[in-house]
Amino acid sequence: MNLIFDTHAHYDDEAFDADREALLSSMPENGVGLIVDPGCDLDTSRRAVEIAEQYPHVYAAVGWHPENCAPYTRESLDTLRAWAKNPKVVAIGEIGLDYYWEQNPPREFQQEVFRDQLALARELGLPVIVHDRDAHADCLAIVKEFPQVRGVFHCFSGSVEIAQELIKRGWYLGFDGPLTYKNAKKTVEVAKIVPLDRVLLETDSPYMAPVPVRGTRNDSRNVSHICLLYTSDAADERKRNEADRFRSSFFISNLNGAANLLAILPDFVRMFILPL
Repeated sequence: MNLIFDTHAHYDDEAFDADREALLSSMPENGVGLIVDPGCDLDTSRRAVEIAEQYPHVYAAVGWHPENCAPYTRESLDTLRAWAKNPKVVAIGEIGLDYYWEQNPPREFQQEVFRDQLALARELGLPVIVHDRDAHADCLAIVKEFPQVRGVFHCFSGSVEIAQELIKRGWYLGFDGPLTYKNAKKTVEVAKIVPLDRVLLETDSPYMAPVPVRGTRNDSRNVSHICLLYTSDAADERKRNEADRFRSSFFISNLNGAANLLAILPDFVRMFILPL
């Protein structure tokens, strides 16, 4: 059985309180072999770690999301640092900048929190999961200050030019539900130019369910819809010609438990499991 990796899903979210255990337990039989659950503050990061410890196919990331970072103090980095040493924690995230909502913490404070967490990732040798909403230039400028740190720009919404700059610097780009939306023309254009070995698939569950289940609670089973988009007639000729390699890159073949994980993950996925 081929299993796929959802690199970004928030199973710590209260939307899953009613059926979290049953849903996560069923993922391997539904074709999902690995999941990364990123925290957004101390509480959700703690819950993400707890969930990861319960399921061999779930891993966690810990961090302060820009929308949630108002309570941040530098002392809280000690808590993140301690959690990040857990073998089930594979990244610092979800971190970054969000200039969309006026009620978000001030931009200068978001930037301070972002830099502090990039420094923590550099210290620990971990990749990062970056949230960038309407802050493309500042996000790029800040990650350039930390050339030793790499990771993924999750739910990428920037330009082709920024995508090319990030790829040149060794970053990965995450694509999820919006790639399937009719109004996502810019995202589709970016996806066409991204090398397949720099793409990570994600759902951002419980948010942004893809077509054909848009408007419902999202979960990792839906990552297959995003994968199929890349290998459908809607994809460009280059990706159609590489469809077989694409499928083999995103699917984890013959997964026999977490013990075999490192031997079978492709390099661009392995970054979430091994230090850089």
